[in-house]
Amino acid sequence: MNDRIDLHTHSTASDGTYTPSDLVHYAKTKSLRALALTDHDCIDGLKEAMAAGKEIGVEVIPGVELSAKFQNGTMHILGFFVNPTDPIFLQRLVTLQEARRQRNPKIVQKLQDLGVKITYDEVVAASGGGQVGRPHFACVLLKKGYVKTIAEAFEKYLRDGGPAYVEKERFSPEESIALIHEAEGVAVLAHPLTLHLPVGELDPLLERLVKAGLDGVEVYYGIHTPEQTAQYERLTRKWGLVPTGGSDFHGEYKPKIDLGVGTGDLQVPYSILEELKQRKK
Repeated sequence: MNDRIDLHTHSTASDGTYTPSDLVHYAKTKSLRALALTDHDCIDGLKEAMAAGKEIGVEVIPGVELSAKFQNGTMHILGFFVNPTDPIFLQRLVTLQEARRQRNPKIVQKLQDLGVKITYDEVVAASGGGQVGRPHFACVLLKKGYVKTIAEAFEKYLRDGGPAYVEKERFSPEESIALIHEAEGVAVLAHPLTLHLPVGELDPLLERLVKAGLDGVEVYYGIHTPEQTAQYERLTRKWGLVPTGGSDFHGEYKPKIDLGVGTGDLQVPYSILEELKQRKK
């Protein structure tokens, strides 16, 4: 049996281009033994993904990716094995989703102020009925010729702190970890590289998050260099955490990132998932 897994993926329920079931079927063609669906602040795709996984023999881990407040921008906290019926968890997700809905028209206004002819209806259409996120704005900008790539749309307009960026309400990292635990899940710091912290500053941050109950760190990630991976793994083990990994697959919105392999050399073994399961106990 193939031993590879992918613990960080997105579907059309948030800002991926594969439906939840198509994502699971794609995982089967990539010979993945397991995958976690971790849509942004959203679990709407879990039922479909888990049904598909049961049908074709791919282990699907119910997950989520929460956006948390952080000094240098946004911190993402992955939740694995979350209970999709927990009422408190569901209500808190509604709060985060409402914050996104309130932000989106403001992004449209900023783009219009910059001379971009765009409507919110166009962005909603690009989402295909799922939760609207910045990649859907990028898709419209690309379609209308304002940029040549999705990446350019982010760099030119939509990146954190960019001309069309709008802040949204987020929970603190501690609140995010507590929420995942409330839903019977395990909490993992996603892609530490994107925090833009030197290793010397990541160490005290992990100490703070461990006190809040953090369970793991996403050590194996598509764009981490071997040196960064080694540094993150050392710190993760130092604090007694589980080193996890995933591609952060979004489909066409991140065309250089493929499921299970990231940019080409990502390898996440099933033993990582077994460690997470032990952590959950």
